[in-house]
Amino acid sequence: MADLNPITAWRRLLALPNESRTKTLFMAFLVSAVCALLVSGATVILQPIQTANRAAEQQARLGSLIAGVPGMSELLSQDGGTLSTVVIDLDGGAVADEMTPGTLVAALDDSANWTALTANQDLAGLGQRPDYAQVYFLRGADGELSLALLPVSGTGYNGPIDAILALRADMNTIAGLAVINQSETPGLGARIEEPAWLGQFRGKSVADSSGTVRFAVAKGATGSEYEVDGITGATRTSNGITRMIRFWLGDDGYGPLLDAIKRGEF
Repeated sequence: MADLNPITAWRRLLALPNESRTKTLFMAFLVSAVCALLVSGATVILQPIQTANRAAEQQARLGSLIAGVPGMSELLSQDGGTLSTVVIDLDGGAVADEMTPGTLVAALDDSANWTALTANQDLAGLGQRPDYAQVYFLRGADGELSLALLPVSGTGYNGPIDAILALRADMNTIAGLAVINQSETPGLGARIEEPAWLGQFRGKSVADSSGTVRFAVAKGATGSEYEVDGITGATRTSNGITRMIRFWLGDDGYGPLLDAIKRGEF
């Protein structure tokens, strides 16, 4: 009867000449299996650390970007003012109790946590919208909400535009806008990052008495309380900003959240 002792079999294998096809194939398989096991183990062990690091990086980046919103430094330095962050379920406009800023990044890596937008819904040209969003609230010493900071995104002339929109407590008055990412044409659409242009947003209303979002970047000089001046030669970028803000303040964006805030739920 053949000796099936694994130690004996291993010794016999090692005793084979190095040019033996059997020995070569087995050793190649063994090395591959060990490497695969090490990679898989490292992935499992490091994934929570990588997720936490990504969340921390995003948190730090957003925190620094918030300070760039026109007038934000003054608002944040008010006596007793505190800035908090919360993850919102966009469909219902409520706090996502099962989600935290630390787990949001990993959650949004899952396509199941995104909603496809129809052509009629997709004003901002996004294609899809995350089901959850991290927003910021500034509260005064009395605990009353004084400002909501909402990350928004859309499509410009050359690519994506990302920004943070700050709304006053009435959820209808713009406190400021900070563009944090854009690839528009230098000297034209890229002027959306200029402080002078962004400064126009402060104090503008976003919706009329019926609740219809009317904010727009005008085609030229502004003509109403809902408009800011357009950028000459950058019509598509200007339209992109209009559509971006209208989408995110509408029913498919932060609309349910804004309604909840107006009802006093926050």
